[in-house]
Amino acid sequence: MIKMLIPRLVLFRKEVVQLWKALFAPETPLHLKVATLFVAFYLVNPFDILPDFVPLFGWVDDLILVPLMVSWIVSRLPVPAKARARSGRGATIDGNARRI
Repeated sequence: MIKMLIPRLVLFRKEVVQLWKALFAPETPLHLKVATLFVAFYLVNPFDILPDFVPLFGWVDDLILVPLMVSWIVSRLPVPAKARARSGRGATIDGNARRI
């Protein structure tokens, strides 16, 4: 189980960085920017779907819903926003993100 968890954590970290950069990209639609802010708010909000004082189940919603929401938002980013988030500068040449 731990061997399956480590690649998912690495992917989640990359998706969070990509989502952070795409938040400031002008190509990212407004509804995805709002969804990104909602995920951040949900993570720090004390009111959850399942309260945290419920043993074990209180953390399950944070451990499952937040990565699912992040992956869902990243999968809906437009291609220029994804390329810009990966490259850091926003230059796209021949469909591949490259730094100029």
